[in-house]
Amino acid sequence: QILKVHMKNVPLAPDIDAKVIARGTPGFSGADLANLVNEAALLAARRNKRVVTQAEFEYAKDKVMMGAERKSLVMSEEERRNTAYHEAGHAIVGLSVPYDPLHKVTIIPRGRALGVTMYLPEGDRYSITREGLHSRLCSLYGGRVAEELIFGADKVTTGASNDIERATALARSMVTKW
Repeated sequence: QILKVHMKNVPLAPDIDAKVIARGTPGFSGADLANLVNEAALLAARRNKRVVTQAEFEYAKDKVMMGAERKSLVMSEEERRNTAYHEAGHAIVGLSVPYDPLHKVTIIPRGRALGVTMYLPEGDRYSITREGLHSRLCSLYGGRVAEELIFGADKVTTGASNDIERATALARSMVTKW
């Protein structure tokens, strides 16, 4: 409902699904949602569009959540290929375990990340099952495992360091808190 308040003065295309946008923005404050709508409107204006489409909202969501695209970052073909396999590993594992549905996989560098695999929850969630936690752990390690399977143990990169940090924090919470 808060998102709709910020969208009311923006010309929207018929393909806009506020529920899908809202599901992809868990934890956003009212200000974050206002920023999202503004970014989408600015992008539509830069593209000389009269209405804001779902595509502009997706781009704006990525920018607000992960930072602007790092167009100045020149990645070698080998680095792009490695990132693609890494993100594909997350996606394949994510599709293979009971987890939130896969929403997007990108190898466009944003913020500190060279690529991102995003899942879109089907609804609000206030707690998570043990099965869900295990699924998250599996998905976090999917990129690292893919690198090892494709390139071999000696060619695994440091790209999984954030995944390992997140998995470690999750596992620690499972043991010490839950």
